[in-house]
Amino acid sequence: MAIDKEHKEFHAIDMGSEGWHTPPGYPEGIEQKFLAGYLDEEGKTGNRTRLLRFAPGIFTTAPFVHDYWEEVYLVSGDLTVGNDANGQGGEKFAPNTYACRPPGAWHGPFKSEGGCVLLEIHYYDQDK
Repeated sequence: MAIDKEHKEFHAIDMGSEGWHTPPGYPEGIEQKFLAGYLDEEGKTGNRTRLLRFAPGIFTTAPFVHDYWEEVYLVSGDLTVGNDANGQGGEKFAPNTYACRPPGAWHGPFKSEGGCVLLEIHYYDQDK
């Protein structure tokens, strides 16, 4: 059973401190804000759209993997993919870059030198 997203018309998104929180397992300085939908990771259903932002100089230290699809669009700032556990190395990307990852795809670690905002869409395959 899929969980549908709610109908939302254009509205302003508060990019200040309201509604942002650090996702479990992420370092302080990386925050998410849910825009629409709900992803039930236990039941493996649903979909969500979120913003993810990195403060300047923040990095993760290990690759990620999850069992849902993920589409990521770099809205603003810089994002480096594939740095080491000390935040060194990797490939740097600029705004207007995109990734689409199937379930089980390892990705990261990530860092941002100047900070960034990502738009992410997560979803499970629909029942066939």
